[in-house]
Amino acid sequence: MNQASSAKSKIELLIASIARSLEGCRHVAVGASSPIPGAGALLAKHLSKNTMRVSILGSERHNFFTDGGVELFDLAAQGRIDAFFLGGGQIDGDGNINLVGAGDTYPQHTVRWPGSFGSAYMYYLVPKVILFREEHSRRVFVPKVDFISSPGSSSNNIYRRGGPMSLLTNLCKFSFNKNENEFRLESLHPGVTLEEVLNNTGFSFTHPKKIPVTELPSYEMMNTIQSLIQDQLSEIYPIFAKRMAAFQKG
Repeated sequence: MNQASSAKSKIELLIASIARSLEGCRHVAVGASSPIPGAGALLAKHLSKNTMRVSILGSERHNFFTDGGVELFDLAAQGRIDAFFLGGGQIDGDGNINLVGAGDTYPQHTVRWPGSFGSAYMYYLVPKVILFREEHSRRVFVPKVDFISSPGSSSNNIYRRGGPMSLLTNLCKFSFNKNENEFRLESLHPGVTLEEVLNNTGFSFTHPKKIPVTELPSYEMMNTIQSLIQDQLSEIYPIFAKRMAAFQKG
């Protein structure tokens, strides 16, 4: 398998893994800069026979909001969004994410990122938050984030129905144990070893004695991703859609 085919297969694996994680959801919301989560949500909608609603900020076809993020936040507060996606420049073993910056103490960070926006709000209110980051390295997955944009857990006296459900990367998939406040390695992507994950993860995690391999996309999923989903992505994420189309030709 050449490099382009390998990259395409990995992206399709991530999209399929996200779609499977969303099974049973009624309403899934996706941010404007999340092409792989967006593709996974659209695939899940297709597999649900369109019983699932997908709202993607920045889309005309899949965005019914008229006031941007305001309505998204209102729906989250009303319990009408089942799943959302978050990432971060840093993520630690407690499920904390950092979207502000790294290095020196805030606000003198040597590296600055876009900022938190409504991430903490959504993290508290949406029942299923899938953390997603393609890059799996110690630069991203740190022992402790330099700044907490969104905490992964809260004390018992704070009302919170949301929080991390899982973490998906280009190496593996973790689940998050809210009782123990820790990640558990659920599966390794094809060709990835436990040692590789350990070497590239800055926080500790648990894992079963025998770690499963992440399930590959089904034939139906592959066909849908390469046709219907790729076509829908061109309206929302044109650069990503062109990248996928180039993989097809290659």
